[in-house]
Amino acid sequence: MESMEKAKSRIPLKRWLPTVLFSLAGMAGGFLFYRYVGCATGSCPITSDPYISTIYGGVMGLLLSGAVLPEKKEGK
Repeated sequence: MESMEKAKSRIPLKRWLPTVLFSLAGMAGGFLFYRYVGCATGSCPITSDPYISTIYGGVMGLLLSGAVLPEKKEGK
């Protein structure tokens, strides 16, 4: 009985892991875009600040994961 409860507690981790990985990859991409492309004048609202660029990349990764990953059906 105890092993069955442990197996059920791992299901959400497996379910959300690809989404989290896409978000982390987007965050890394956003920061790298800031670091290597950036904005020389500072007038670009997204790429002039590393925090905004990283958050924006994470959101883009999250949205991309919703479009790319197949939807899991509940039940069987």
